[in-house]
Amino acid sequence: MISYVTVGADDIARAKRFYDAFLPALGYELKEGPEGLSYALPVAPGQTILLPDFYVKPTFNGAPASAGNGTMVAFEARNQNQVRTLHLAVLAAGGADEGQPGFRASYGPHFYVSYLRDPQGNKIAIFSCDPDEPGRDAV
Repeated sequence: MISYVTVGADDIARAKRFYDAFLPALGYELKEGPEGLSYALPVAPGQTILLPDFYVKPTFNGAPASAGNGTMVAFEARNQNQVRTLHLAVLAAGGADEGQPGFRASYGPHFYVSYLRDPQGNKIAIFSCDPDEPGRDAV
């Protein structure tokens, strides 16, 4: 199981604007500190921790942050409408469009996804796979 994912950012305030545009809508809560941004799903007393956490931090070596070639982090939305809504919110918060919300021929018939880039260039996907919603073949 993946415990956490970290991406680097040179401008934490700009990154916060981007990630705050969609992670709270997916249930993540933010803890902000001098070390950067820590997004985690809330845990009620007696509940098992929900993973993974997501961190946005300055680089440890002080060199400029860079996006990995072929690296992508995907977040699951509740439904297709939330994918569309969050895609627009992220664009308004300074994200770059890397692929409009929709179905992709190379994935399963219910995999509805949008692709974005954060201000640092990290690739982010927001997707839904709800089998109770119309699939690619029904559209």
